[in-house]
Amino acid sequence: MSDLTSKLETCVAAIRARAPGFSPKLGVVLGSGLGEFADSLERAVTIDYASLPDFPRSSVHGHAGRLVLGYRGQTPIVAMQGRVHFYEGYAPWQVGFPTRVLGRLGVTHLTVTNAAGGINTSFHVGDLMVITDHLNLTGYNPLVGPNDDTLGPRFPDMSHAYSPERVKQLETVAFDEAIALRKGVYVGLSGPSYETPAEIRMLRTLGADAVGMSTVPEVIVAAHMGLEVTGISCITNLAAGIGQHQLSHDEVSQTADLVKGTFSRLLGRFLDTVART
Repeated sequence: MSDLTSKLETCVAAIRARAPGFSPKLGVVLGSGLGEFADSLERAVTIDYASLPDFPRSSVHGHAGRLVLGYRGQTPIVAMQGRVHFYEGYAPWQVGFPTRVLGRLGVTHLTVTNAAGGINTSFHVGDLMVITDHLNLTGYNPLVGPNDDTLGPRFPDMSHAYSPERVKQLETVAFDEAIALRKGVYVGLSGPSYETPAEIRMLRTLGADAVGMSTVPEVIVAAHMGLEVTGISCITNLAAGIGQHQLSHDEVSQTADLVKGTFSRLLGRFLDTVART
């Protein structure tokens, strides 16, 4: 057993001790300001990241740092209220560790959400975007280092990192709920500084529609473990050089707060659909 696997088993055992018999197939990572969805889960058990062995702690405003294990109807769901980022000082494998924990708990479908800057000039603040693909420009990969073949292959395929079938399902749910849904490519950078206008022009040329500082390492780890992934970005600000004012995390939090109702409705209905298929 590798050191990583040993850490995973210890962490998962600690979670199962707090929620005996809980076996989720659906997992959700809730980004900046989007954690309220987890509060809607019923019969919930809430665990602070800080109380779990080797589980990295969130230090960013808008990331509560809690694991919530609960039910939506009869469907067991594990939700992360907040995530960690490379810019907080964590090693790449640590950024991917929570995703591995969810996989070890039994999750087979992971929905990743984030707050992102809009690069596509047709996007508006408050838009929701389903992620069809990503660009990894973070400068690191969470799979670097010795590979544990019990977790996944040395060279995982990323051709369909975001399930095309689930993209279609999410679009159908959005249509049925009368929620406008954009579609595009997410680019991940390391942060924590926002991008320059020149960098945004470059990213647009490369085909990016939205930019952020998360998600990509989680999706890489999920693909490595064979998990099905759906991604949703909340466009909380227009990227540098597009908007007319200075960028700030306060704006991100404020926009996320304004759209949280619509976001939670879309996510909930989508998870209901996934649970039935």
